[in-house]
Amino acid sequence: MALPNVVYRWYEGRLARALPRDAMPRHVGVILDGNRRWAKAAGEAPAAGHQAGADKITELLTWSEEVGVELVTLWMLSTDNLSRPPAEVQDLMTIIEDAVAGLAASGRWRIQAVGALDLLPYTTVEKLHQAEAQTEHVNGLHVNVAIGYGGRREIADAVRALLAEQAAAGVSLEQLAQTLDVENIAEHLYTAGQPDPDLVIRTSGEQRLSGFLLWQSVHTEYYFCEAYWPDFRRVDFLRALRAYAARERRMGR
Repeated sequence: MALPNVVYRWYEGRLARALPRDAMPRHVGVILDGNRRWAKAAGEAPAAGHQAGADKITELLTWSEEVGVELVTLWMLSTDNLSRPPAEVQDLMTIIEDAVAGLAASGRWRIQAVGALDLLPYTTVEKLHQAEAQTEHVNGLHVNVAIGYGGRREIADAVRALLAEQAAAGVSLEQLAQTLDVENIAEHLYTAGQPDPDLVIRTSGEQRLSGFLLWQSVHTEYYFCEAYWPDFRRVDFLRALRAYAARERRMGR
């Protein structure tokens, strides 16, 4: 093994051993950003970057298991991404379908699709539902695959579902207006019943959330990494966890 690799492995191991296991996040969200720029830098087509990004997911989930993370939300495709050139969107759908199927086939993780699935092709939705059904009884790490996801769309969908539910129960708008609170809306989010994210990681150097888990991230800690998603390493993940553990979480207090 070359000397730089030896030093890297030593440093990575030191980081891992130094992490306070009682201060690890329960729920980690990851914005998988930079696939297209990675491909461009490599002189490849966008699909090559998306495939390289998909190939990285299993590593991330394995690292998450190692430190005791219970829930990971992967933002794989935004509602805005659906407006890209049709050929690229089709490549993306195929790559996502294969990636999710592979995660389900491993039997290691419980898969849940979150997003505006009505915006996706029928075949993609079918394969997402198949992955959910296949892993429904898996007790391992829970993995949300956010596909066709937008934070504003999620809130709009939650309010729409709440109104429909209340209307079916014979509740008037006036009555609902008198009793509506944040919990009523939270119960209709794509992530209903799940803990809010403790930590959100975004790769590629961009320092914005772009609407990711907009409602749920009110008390979330953020970590921005310069590496493009396909180049994201275990040491980058460990650094994010170290930064998270060093912060004092006031939770609005």
